[in-house]
Amino acid sequence: MLLPSIFGEDLFDDFFRDDFFKPLPPVKHVKTHELMKTDIRELENTYELSVELPGVKKEDVKAELKDGYLTVSAETVSESKENSKYVRCERYVGKMQRSFFVGDGLTDKDIKARFRDGILYIDLPKEQPEKIEERKFISIE
Repeated sequence: MLLPSIFGEDLFDDFFRDDFFKPLPPVKHVKTHELMKTDIRELENTYELSVELPGVKKEDVKAELKDGYLTVSAETVSESKENSKYVRCERYVGKMQRSFFVGDGLTDKDIKARFRDGILYIDLPKEQPEKIEERKFISIE
């Protein structure tokens, strides 16, 4: 039977290979946008950001507004690995941050945030577009 190429030659290759339980090489670079998956939803008067932060405690999350950028940062701390021998460790431990341009007109009082079940919800008001001055023509006599 032919399987899609995503399974390789055999669906169970990864489970029965000789090096399955060997340690993985250290991760050199982790992409923040993969760790902090974010949905942005447009509502009537606001934009709602939903930032996934699995395994992060509320007290380890910070949101800062500076120069029109909202920066969300978080840190995960693991239990002591010194006395434990892991066969495989895939969860990220460390600091992460992500920035979003929200505009120069917002202040920290305009932004509301709440943290529920590993998801940070941030409500941003829609900025009113700048009023464009009407063009007035001068009559020439």
